[in-house]
Amino acid sequence: MVKQISLDAWQIQHLADLLEKGSKIVEKTNRPIVLYRQTLEEEDESYEEIVCTLTKGYVIEQMVTSGGVLVPSFHQQFVFTIEEYPQELLRKSKDRFLEMIDFLDEQLR
Repeated sequence: MVKQISLDAWQIQHLADLLEKGSKIVEKTNRPIVLYRQTLEEEDESYEEIVCTLTKGYVIEQMVTSGGVLVPSFHQQFVFTIEEYPQELLRKSKDRFLEMIDFLDEQLR
């Protein structure tokens, strides 16, 4: 049990470090990094999705509806600090957490 807690703590810190590194790149380029997009529902040519982006110091999750004749609209927006987001993501989805570590490791080389 102790080893698992240590591994989770290390992964949380590792993701926080990657997010911090990415945030510094965002600050220099002035362009947010899209961490992931998840389509929730599709109908005809319109869809609802979650878009997660990394900005300077924050991770933003937004629920967006767009496509077809619909004007893009935001239904929900959650803003997390870089320090609090890894724990929140791990609570929501271990798989997404690990995917994000892999994605950022690849992007920030």
